[in-house]
Amino acid sequence: MKISERLEQMPVSKFHYVLLFTAGLGWMFDSMDTGIVSFVLPVLMKEWHLSPEQVGNIGSIGLLGMAIGAIIAGTIADRIGRRKVFAFTLLTYSIATGLCGLSWNLTSLLFFRFIVGFGLGGQLPVVVTLVSEFSPVKHRGKFLVLLESFWAFGWLLAAIISYMIIPKFGWPLAFFIGFLPALYILFLWRMIPESPRYLESKGRVEEAEAIVAKIERESGIVANVRVNKTMQKNHVTPVVQADNAKFSELFSRPLLRRTVFLWLLWFGIVFSYYGIFTWLPSLLALKGFSLTKSFSYVIIMTLAQIPGYFSAAYFVDRIGRKPTLALYVLGTAVTAYFFGQGNTAVVILSMGSLMSFFNLGAWGILYTYTPELYPTRTRATGSGWAAGFGRIGGILAPIAVGKMIGKYQMGTQSVFILFALVLVAVVFNVLILGEETKGQSLEELTTKVQSRV
Repeated sequence: MKISERLEQMPVSKFHYVLLFTAGLGWMFDSMDTGIVSFVLPVLMKEWHLSPEQVGNIGSIGLLGMAIGAIIAGTIADRIGRRKVFAFTLLTYSIATGLCGLSWNLTSLLFFRFIVGFGLGGQLPVVVTLVSEFSPVKHRGKFLVLLESFWAFGWLLAAIISYMIIPKFGWPLAFFIGFLPALYILFLWRMIPESPRYLESKGRVEEAEAIVAKIERESGIVANVRVNKTMQKNHVTPVVQADNAKFSELFSRPLLRRTVFLWLLWFGIVFSYYGIFTWLPSLLALKGFSLTKSFSYVIIMTLAQIPGYFSAAYFVDRIGRKPTLALYVLGTAVTAYFFGQGNTAVVILSMGSLMSFFNLGAWGILYTYTPELYPTRTRATGSGWAAGFGRIGGILAPIAVGKMIGKYQMGTQSVFILFALVLVAVVFNVLILGEETKGQSLEELTTKVQSRV
């Protein structure tokens, strides 16, 4: 069997869970660094006398960095490998987060947040590509949603750190804690191998074979395929194709529909998520809740993200990516509308928790869906560009919220009506342009694309 077939048919073993946990911790630290700034913003708004527009700029500059990071890191990962880029991006955003604690004015904070965003945005599409290329076909959806579930734990950790640290010790210490994930890089480098699919596409068949054979031995499988000169000759063509993969290929006839679908999907989901959650502590403060009360409410809402991920992981390999994603995005739209209309603690907590449940479940499916729709040689590039385009929505959303609240004096009701409308448009995009990938190997999905030529 080919290396890809052996990976697809391999039973889930200790290796897969170690990979999920190791990559998931990187994902968690990514989320923690993203979350910390959301809790720092309402404090800086008072301490530095920032306008809502300036607060929106802080949120958006990080998203600009994430857009550029996703595009560059995804493209580089298809050239030098997933593992190296994973390690580099983690180191980048951890160091930059620590530097945010040294910010002396708005300009310096904006600069450091851009670097943080570059690392954060670069890591996500690369990690999800790496995990997808190791996951067996029957469990790929579940594993990728579970990987995304670590985001909830990272945001929860950020909320707890902010709740305990910021009121007593100030906001710089919260950023300094965000530097600690840099120490994790040594563990990551030791535990995660390079993707055999990537190595195979580059003609490094012996390395790919060694990794797959090791996983098979750990799983109790005796490998019956060994590398020989014939196999190596058969892999000459993929090397040329991989080296020549270009951005323009994403818009070729076979991939155009998938690219348009993913770019629109990412834009809508990122716009709503960062518009809502970057501003959430500040919006609660604007509704009249104290800083401590706002933080505690966000912690409760964040806890609701965890069952949202796990439920999505259950449904995504049973009823499929397309219906599950449409359902969760629609659930986010409805609850976002009612959250915006609420003024009592009961309504805000219940609708906010449901909004978190559905929104983060949708994120888990998004990260499952994206790498499945591109062939190996353009998988990280395609995922990176989709995420990068989506970050444009994330850049616009905090700015739009800041202007709606500051310049135009609009209430939170209008803000959440906007998010609900954007999410309804996302549902139509999924239903019209989306295609089902459940139960199909990555190679089968690639063959489907090639048949359109």
